[in-house]
Amino acid sequence: MFEFIKIDTNSRVPKYKQIVDSIIYNISEGNFVMDQKIPSINMFSEEFYLSRDTVEKAYSILKQRNIICSIRGKGYYISRTKLISKVNILFLVNKLSPYKTRIYESFINTIGANSHVDIHVYHCDESVFLNLLNKYKSSYDYYVVMTHFKTDDLKHITITDEVYKAIQKIPKEKLVVLDNIKLGNDGDIIEVYQDFENDIYNALSEGVTKITKYENIILVYPSKSVYPYPKRILHGFRKFCVQNKLNFEILDEVYDDIILKRGDLFITIEESDLVKLIKQIREEEYVLGKDIGVISYNDTPLKELLGITVMSTDFRIMGETTAKMILNKEKGKVKIPFNFIDRNSI
Repeated sequence: MFEFIKIDTNSRVPKYKQIVDSIIYNISEGNFVMDQKIPSINMFSEEFYLSRDTVEKAYSILKQRNIICSIRGKGYYISRTKLISKVNILFLVNKLSPYKTRIYESFINTIGANSHVDIHVYHCDESVFLNLLNKYKSSYDYYVVMTHFKTDDLKHITITDEVYKAIQKIPKEKLVVLDNIKLGNDGDIIEVYQDFENDIYNALSEGVTKITKYENIILVYPSKSVYPYPKRILHGFRKFCVQNKLNFEILDEVYDDIILKRGDLFITIEESDLVKLIKQIREEEYVLGKDIGVISYNDTPLKELLGITVMSTDFRIMGETTAKMILNKEKGKVKIPFNFIDRNSI
């Protein structure tokens, strides 16, 4: 195998990365095959006059990518010859909601077969996120991260000090930030985002003519959720209501015995609250869109089918735009459109 592996001692590329790239290249060229044994760490270091730590780091990366495996007492073997791609991407998402799934699917469809994407869900948990980032450091060509975290009292926080430090260690040419732009970068990385505060304010402003026919505007914002929502949604909602001199209220949830009144307009974020609200409107024989209005946050095919008015980011475009920027090696900030889609529920 040594005749195929090339290490350039004059190159600025770290030696461990040259080992990784050389083995992957030879697999893609068919020079190394499935189940083929590769040299031990000691043999490799002796052949190329490299430190044992350098070879061990390269083998660790290859194991993390499932390209090689180790068998106790026997050594290292090629474990994957398919899925070896030119671009390896780690996709860190805070939750697997229908919306985040749509981003991911659009990203996968656009990035194409010449890339391999590993997705991990960290459930808004700082420690899980940090552990994943540490485990896979130096293992991927791109790191796509969505930064949404929860505090001990289930409040939303965009980024923590420890997460910020960890992300700053990722080479800028490899870093891709989705959904948020709170990292303080100046266009030298890929950032594809939605602006939560201004998005909801502008969307509500689009529908202001219909909205102002209602007497009370109620935002159902889960203040303590397993997957908390950005507070900037609240700020944008309050700003809209105050500037338009509207009576407004903020509730944690749609209660099972909530008191409904003609002239109420509800804005829901979670699917469960939307379902409970529509059910109670029907049970009390109010006319949706006339007696009581409903606007839902984030669109789905079911909401479209049911005629529910929504405010929503275009998640398909978010995934597609991110993939295209990686493929075209572009940098910079791109804001994704956020639309007010008027249907039959207001």
